[in-house]
Amino acid sequence: MGTSAVANNAKVNKAKLPPLDMPFLVLVILVLISGLVMLFSASYAAGLSDEGDSMYYIKRQLFAAVIGVIAMFVASRFNYRLYRRLSWVIAGISVLLLIAVYPFGVKVNGARRWLSIGVRFQPSEIAKIGVILLLAYFITYYYDKINDFRYGIGIPLGSALFFAGLVLFEPHLSGAILIGIIGIVMIFVGGANWKHLLICIVIIALLFGLMAVTTGYMNSRIKAWLDPWSSPRDDGYQIIQSLYAIGSGGLMGLGLGNSQQKYGYLPEAHNDYIFSVACEELGFIGAVVIILLFALLVWRGFRIALKAEDKFGCLICVGIMTQVGAQTLLNIAVVSNAIPSTGISLPFFSYGGTSLVLLLLEMGVVLNISRYSNTEKG
Repeated sequence: MGTSAVANNAKVNKAKLPPLDMPFLVLVILVLISGLVMLFSASYAAGLSDEGDSMYYIKRQLFAAVIGVIAMFVASRFNYRLYRRLSWVIAGISVLLLIAVYPFGVKVNGARRWLSIGVRFQPSEIAKIGVILLLAYFITYYYDKINDFRYGIGIPLGSALFFAGLVLFEPHLSGAILIGIIGIVMIFVGGANWKHLLICIVIIALLFGLMAVTTGYMNSRIKAWLDPWSSPRDDGYQIIQSLYAIGSGGLMGLGLGNSQQKYGYLPEAHNDYIFSVACEELGFIGAVVIILLFALLVWRGFRIALKAEDKFGCLICVGIMTQVGAQTLLNIAVVSNAIPSTGISLPFFSYGGTSLVLLLLEMGVVLNISRYSNTEKG
């Protein structure tokens, strides 16, 4: 009888999942709540004018947040090692969706980035996950040949650039840049020859620079970035209004809900330029707090990656946290006119239900990796 009880207890303990990383979970929840509060403040004027309902955008974002949180906790229980077998499937679906954008995509503001299948979504969001899983697979599979250019850089970087190229021709410049950054960071962390990688980066940068100055819409954005006031009613309008919003906030801000720029002056106030509204309402102090929250989230995610049980888990975690960190930096750089406008959203803050659900799903994957890591608690 005693032996049977011990055996039963052993089975229960074996079936019980290891605990997840609570500091990371708390940071995700804090960033999510901050984003929802800020979105409500930034979107109610647009909701009232666009849809006749001041709660239009926040209601949909709250629904997406609930679905996303459920997806996060489900993913946190789904053993990340199974993604090794699913990486090709997910990457393949991503490619098919990206290709489907060209004949079947919904065109908005001159860009064909969205598909509508019951719900409207950007395939580029799914492509980010596909790239991360595929590169994690390639780098670990060819790890014994990591110093060979073909296997260490050629195959993974070529795969990332293939995805980036499909996204670029939508056109979706920010999505292509982000996929490129994810690929380069994952290849570097994977242990590839850094000299070979540096040469590739220089070549890609030169080709991208040449394309930027010879492509109409990119060239106009560069001109607006260098001198927004040269076209204050056209290409420079959005960045000028963004700078007005940031400057109006001062040290302490005008107070939550008191932005003036969101009342029809600043386009995409609830989307790509939501950080400008945050600066206006919360001031420099509030902006720093938001940046610190993102910095802590990314730091904790990389800590989980460093302590991951295997290379595959480490690389998935690095890819996901690079996506969040790079996207945040690019968005803040755009709205502050540090770089030309690329049309990139702020993770967890900008309006977009599909994007939020997928982000939270990715956070669930990181939480699952943390279950099998050696990260110290606290």
